Formats: sequence, structure tokens, C-alpha cells
Amino acid sequence: MRFRFCGDLDCPDWVLAEISILSKLTSVKMKLLSVQVVKDLLGEAIDYDKVHKLTADAKYETGDVKASIAAISFILSSAAKYQVDGESLSHELQQLGLPKEHSSSLCKTYGDNLGNLQAEFMRQSLKLTQLESMEWRVDYILSSSELSEVQEPMVQLMFKVRNPDTGNLATHSFNMTADKFRLFLNEVKQAHHVMEGLSL
Repeated sequence: MRFRFCGDLDCPDWVLAEISILSKLTSVKMKLLSVQVVKDLLGEAIDYDKVHKLTADAKYETGDVKASIAAISFILSSAAKYQVDGESLSHELQQLGLPKEHSSSLCKTYGDNLGNLQAEFMRQSLKLTQLESMEWRVDYILSSSELSEVQEPMVQLMFKVRNPDTGNLATHSFNMTADKFRLFLNEVKQAHHVMEGLSL
């Protein structure tokens, strides 16, 4: 069977296995657990002490707790990714065997946070290095150790870029002849023109 929250594919077997474990919780605790998972998806830390208290009545072992968090995380993030509405998600989860009250609790949390989840996933989706600064200098080379007479300008470029994952700065520098610099500049202008034509 195909499910919209799985991108119109079959539900993964591991998620199916976790549905029965999630069913052991009460619907209220299911909602509270899903709130913790949403916090994690939005970049905040999960309160594991709270999670262990929520799952204590269901006699969850540590592995069950981790698997339940992973399953809820998969369900919520996939549903947000494929823009599934809360009612459809609830119906699909019931088809997988999750009780109606549990599905409703999970989907209430999902519906309340759908916009925030999609905004966060959009923010994380395409991370490119960010140009922090660029420095350049032109040197006129009169001669070198290999050639007695060069008489040619050399362009030195130095870029500082920030890694989006770590926040660290990296420096990249290189030299090029005046002809190569003209070619480089022309290609950068063409790329800039193409990028301006793209609509996001």
C-alpha cells in the first residue's frame, strides 16, 4: 500500500514495527511525546527525563524509547516534506494500525507546527558556503627564477568562506595571469546573470 506521508511509497518496515509500540502509550502521552519530537526537529533539545517519565507506564525499554522517537520523527518530517494535511496523515496512520485517538493526538501536534517545521526544513535544505570577504591585488612580475624577463601582471585573489555546518572560516587564495583573470571575471558575470534569472 502507498502512503502520501511516505512520498507515495510503501511505509518502511521499521516504522510499521514501531506503530504497535506507540500504541502502548495513552493518547495524551502520545501528544506530549510528539511535542518533544517537534522540539527536536525545530532544533531544540529533547528533554529525555520527560520522555522517560512519559514512557514509564508503557514499560518502554531504552531501545523502545529511541525507536519511538525515531518513528515519530520520521512520520512528522516526511509528512511535512510531502505537504500532507493533518486529516490525511491521521487517516493513513490509522490504516497502519495506530489507534484513532493516538493518530488524532499526533496529528494535532503536527497541524499546530506544520508551518514551523516546513520553514525549518527549508532553512536546512540547501546549505552553501557563504562568501565572507574577498581581497585582491595586482602584482607586476618583472622576472622570476625560471624566466629572466616576464613583464606580465599577475592577479592574486583571496576568498574567505564560512562553512554553514561548522561556522568555521576557510581561506582560499590563488594567482592568475591577466588573461586568465579576464576569462574568470567573464564566467563569474555569466553565472551571476543566470542566478539572477532564477526565481525561488
